[in-house]
Amino acid sequence: MNFQQGLSGLNATSKSLEVIGNNIANAGTYGAKASRAEFADMYANSIGGTGNVGIGVRVQTVAQQFTQGSLNATSNSMDVAINGEGFFQLKSSSGETLYSRNGQFKVDNEGFIVNGQSQRLQGYGADQQGVIQTGVRTDLQFPAGGLPPHATDSVTIALNFDSRSTATMPAPVAPATYAINLDDATTYNNATSVRSYDAKGQPVDVAFFFQKSATDTWNVYAAVDSQVLQDAAGEAKPIIEGLKFDLAGLNPKDSSGNPLGAITLPDIPASTTNAAITGVKFDMSHVTQYGATFSVSDATQTGNSPGQLTSMTIEDNGVINARYTNGMNRNAGQLELASFQNPQGLRPVGGNAWVNTPQAGDPVSGIPGSGTLGVLQSGALEESNVDMTGELVNMITAQRLYQANAQTIKTQDQVMQTLVSLR
Repeated sequence: MNFQQGLSGLNATSKSLEVIGNNIANAGTYGAKASRAEFADMYANSIGGTGNVGIGVRVQTVAQQFTQGSLNATSNSMDVAINGEGFFQLKSSSGETLYSRNGQFKVDNEGFIVNGQSQRLQGYGADQQGVIQTGVRTDLQFPAGGLPPHATDSVTIALNFDSRSTATMPAPVAPATYAINLDDATTYNNATSVRSYDAKGQPVDVAFFFQKSATDTWNVYAAVDSQVLQDAAGEAKPIIEGLKFDLAGLNPKDSSGNPLGAITLPDIPASTTNAAITGVKFDMSHVTQYGATFSVSDATQTGNSPGQLTSMTIEDNGVINARYTNGMNRNAGQLELASFQNPQGLRPVGGNAWVNTPQAGDPVSGIPGSGTLGVLQSGALEESNVDMTGELVNMITAQRLYQANAQTIKTQDQVMQTLVSLR
């Protein structure tokens, strides 16, 4: 008599119940993936002949199922879910690289983005200007301290002059004679202002006055505190004189016929509230003159006041955007994901993480949304892909199989008893 078949069936079914129990236990674990026990029959080697009876069953492997789990929205902006393929890359305290689908992150006391096991999230860092340093993987860290002040070094204005406007001044009689009075709106046509900053981040409002001097011809003045900025010779002259357009209201050129590009503004003088600002480039190359109302479509400058970090957001492409009290946004880094040719070859190590093995293949890394990698969703987490209904049905089936295998052993025992009882 052979009890092997029934015994192997009990062992295999018991292993299957363990897998089912583990799946159910992790049904509420974010980023967890269900597994299933896969069986294979067993036969003893024999020399020739047919009709061999198998000697039972064995668990061939416990295969992980890397299907997409449902995304659950949360109120925490540091929660991140992967919608599609890919794994978060984490660095343990020992330097080992781990892979996870659980996006429950937080910031430690050093500013590093970590998970519940203090493993650091990997990605690309950013320099002081917010430029992502792609290709250099590192521990992602929030900016330390606030955003320092930066003096304005360029001003850009894009606008439209109304070609229907009338000239507000005659041509100057002498080079140093300009008929403009900032307190008299009849001496200029339009005006706008741009707030700039000195090296300490102290604000200075620079006003620009636009004066039509003749048909398709304009003068541009810059002023601070109602005083026209003076050039190096101490003259309050236009920063752009004789600005002309073609018949279509395009191709602005200065009085010398050169295309209009960036020029250097006169020095903004120091005052009781700000330091001097020098060397500011002024760009009006995108100005037009159409038969439409005067309008400013863009007015930007490169300076900023100091600011403190208020919040962080993670974009769908993994870019971490830092927001400051001065209204500035700056990139603080970018998450990098990894994918595998055979994710089932990854070895689970607990803590919602896996490590790479030769069976999984080499990791292919990239930014979210590139290639086959999925995109990120901030303020959401990926739920376990365990199907509770299916697992409960599998449990019932495994229970019946366990009982049936136990019954074969019992029957074999009864037959053995009958043989032993023969006299």
